[in-house]
Amino acid sequence: MSQNRKMWQTATRAVIGAALLVWIFHCIFVNEARTQARRGELLAANGQPVHWESLNRPAQWRYGWRHGPPALGATLASVEAPAFAAALVLMGAMLYAGAIRWRIVLHAQGLDLPLRRVIHLSLVAHFFNAFLLGTAGGDVAKAYYAARETHHKKTEAVLTVFMDRVIGLWTMLLFGGLMVLPNYRLLLHPGLRTLIAVLMAMLAVGSLFVFLVFHGGVSKAWSGARDWLRRLPKGEWIGQTLDSCRVFGRVPWFVTRTLALSMLINAMMVLQFVVLARGLHLTVSSLALGLVVPVVICISALPISPAGLGVRENLFVHLLAVPAIGVPATPALSLSLLAYAASLVWSLLGGISYMTLKDRCDLKHLAVAE
Repeated sequence: MSQNRKMWQTATRAVIGAALLVWIFHCIFVNEARTQARRGELLAANGQPVHWESLNRPAQWRYGWRHGPPALGATLASVEAPAFAAALVLMGAMLYAGAIRWRIVLHAQGLDLPLRRVIHLSLVAHFFNAFLLGTAGGDVAKAYYAARETHHKKTEAVLTVFMDRVIGLWTMLLFGGLMVLPNYRLLLHPGLRTLIAVLMAMLAVGSLFVFLVFHGGVSKAWSGARDWLRRLPKGEWIGQTLDSCRVFGRVPWFVTRTLALSMLINAMMVLQFVVLARGLHLTVSSLALGLVVPVVICISALPISPAGLGVRENLFVHLLAVPAIGVPATPALSLSLLAYAASLVWSLLGGISYMTLKDRCDLKHLAVAE
């Protein structure tokens, strides 16, 4: 690759990265202004409360950039500095543990990517998560760069990203399902009862999906399953993907290691909210957060809004406000935004990683033992 082409690619990434960072802050500032307006705290020039829904899009943007930064600053200032610092450390530890888990998944497919490169790509994916729909949008970028790391196993490389996300979501659902037991009193609240029922249904479907992906069994019960699959569009590719999935189920201790690591990540995620809640002087049970956090994270992962913004905040305000928990709306919103702010700091580091991402392939091509 010529030097000029490398310079152009680096410059293009820098421009794209800078534009995306501006968009991230834009979304946050507009969301902060919207929240202020709905609380009646956003005033127009005549001193009257602003009716957010009646504003056109440019007016909402102007209010966002005018009132969003001070509002965000006030939110960050409302928590004790050591608590926010601890939340930053926990966020970094979660990203590091997630990178190790992805490396285990890569190794199961015979793809030996150096840990430093895995961390680099994970930070880039975390950066894209900050503005793509849902909280898993960065997986698209992660899959793209994973495929570029190999010339002979692109399907397997992309599959590792998908499987890593499946394992992460399934174990989050499992963690939340286990936390239902010590929080059984929360089932008395109708709203929580509905969301917990959704959580358990997602866990049941996810568990069945994981079992079939890792161990199969459909083709054994139905001999014509593979023939039917081959007649589908991209049937050969789907069959190859399923065969690659079976590899995970045959690797010794794969499920045990990824499950243990994922549960550690989930525990750190809940601990992050516990630490921030203490920093905000909220009297909320750690056990209750152990259930609420997985419910919110799993639902906000759906591709509804950029980075789950709005969805996550509304869920936290709704769930923490139930009488059994009793957190007022404003502190609950601050808790959610502070956790997102800790994530955003690492997204900024991911943006720097994206702008400095090298084009060379670092993957060592290792064959999977047949």
